[in-house]
Amino acid sequence: MLAARASSRNVQRIARSFATVIDTTGVKVAAVDHNQPTSSVTVLVKAGSRFEPKEGVANALKNFAFKSTTGRSAIGTVRESELYGGVLYSTLGREHLALTAEFLREDAPYFVDVLSSFVTSAKFTRHEFEEYVAPLVASDTEAATHDPATRAIEVAHGLAFRNGLGQSLFAPEHNELTVADIKSYAASAFSKGNIAVIGTGIDPATLTGLVEKAFEKASSNSSPSAPASKYFGGETRLAGNGGPQTVFIGFGTTGAPSSELAALSAHLSPTPSVKWSKGLSPFSSLPEGTSVQPVYLPYSDATLFGLLEAGKAAVAALKAAAQGIKAEELKSAVAKAKFAAAANVDTREGLINALGSKIFGGAEASVESTLSSLDAVNAAAFSKAAASLLSAKPTYVTVGESSLPYADELGL
Repeated sequence: MLAARASSRNVQRIARSFATVIDTTGVKVAAVDHNQPTSSVTVLVKAGSRFEPKEGVANALKNFAFKSTTGRSAIGTVRESELYGGVLYSTLGREHLALTAEFLREDAPYFVDVLSSFVTSAKFTRHEFEEYVAPLVASDTEAATHDPATRAIEVAHGLAFRNGLGQSLFAPEHNELTVADIKSYAASAFSKGNIAVIGTGIDPATLTGLVEKAFEKASSNSSPSAPASKYFGGETRLAGNGGPQTVFIGFGTTGAPSSELAALSAHLSPTPSVKWSKGLSPFSSLPEGTSVQPVYLPYSDATLFGLLEAGKAAVAALKAAAQGIKAEELKSAVAKAKFAAAANVDTREGLINALGSKIFGGAEASVESTLSSLDAVNAAAFSKAAASLLSAKPTYVTVGESSLPYADELGL
C-alpha cells in the first residue's frame, strides 16, 4: 500500500513536469527532466501498421531506421553513435513507429540530428533494402510465426477489427515489398503534423530548440489515414508450429480506452502481490501447470481485451464479473490498475506508450487523468463493462492441436 501511494505521488510529480507544445516547425514536443545522468529522445510517428497501404510496409520502414541519409552513411551512424556511447533503436506498434536514442545528456544535439535525418533525408537505397532490411523483415515474421501467443494475438486483431487495427505488425512470409513501396509510405508518414518528439532527462526548452532546427525542413504533406475502427469478432483455428497449445478468448470495444476494462484486467490478473502467495485473482486456484494471462490492448479509438491460454475457467470468471463484484475485490482491482499505470511511467518505454496518444490527441500530456478515472470506477460500471463484452461476438483463436475446444464448447 505504501509503495502504491509513493508511486502515485511520483506519477503526479512526473505528470506536472510534462508540457505539450507545437513549436514553430509544427512538430509536437514534450519533455520531462529530473536531472538524471542520461537522456532519451523518441521521435513518434503515426506510421503504425493500421495506416500502411501494403502489408508489411510499416515493418519494413521500422527496419530501415538509421540506414543511409544525405548526411551520413549507415556505417557512419553506427560508428559515431558508438563513439558517443549512445543506443539507437526503433519499435513498431499498430498506431505508431518510434525512433529512439538514449545517450549522455551533453550529446543531445548529435542524437536529435541522427533521429531527424532519417525522417527528413533517408535515402532508402536498394542495396540496403536487399542486404539488410529484407532479412530483418523476414526474421521478424519468422519469430512471430514460432510464438503461439504472438500468432494468436495477431490473428485476433484481424478477426476483431479486420482493416486498420486488424492489419498485422509483420509482413507476409512471401511478400512483394519494394523500395518504392517503403519510400512512398515514408513520404506520406514523415510529415510535420504526424510527428511528436518526446524526451526524458532533457530540458524542455533545450529539446524544443533542437527540434525547431532539426525539423525545420520536414515535409508538410498530408498524412496517411485509416478508417474509424469497428468491432466484428470471429473464430479461427491455427495449426501449431511448436510451443504450447494456446487459446485466446477476446472481445473488442470501440471508442476511447475504458478505465473499467483496465480494472477488469487487474482483477483477473493471476500475478500475486506477495511472493509465494497465490493472490486473490479468480484464477489463483487453477491446477498446477495451467495459466491464464489477461490481455488489455487499448488504442486511440478501440480496445482489444481478452484472456490468453484460457479455457472454461476464463469464461466463468468473465461471467462472474458481469454478475457483480465485491467491494473489497473492486478496491483491490482499482489499486492494482493504478499501480500498474504508475509503475508504467517509471520506464522510458512506458512513458512513450502512456503519453504518445495523448500528445497526438491534443490532450494534456499527463497520467493524472488516468489515475483519477480509475478512482471513479464503481461496481455497477465495472459489471456493466464486463457484461457488455460478453454480449458481443467473441474473438476466439486456437493455436495447436485439433482437440482444442471450440468457442461454443466453452459457453461463448
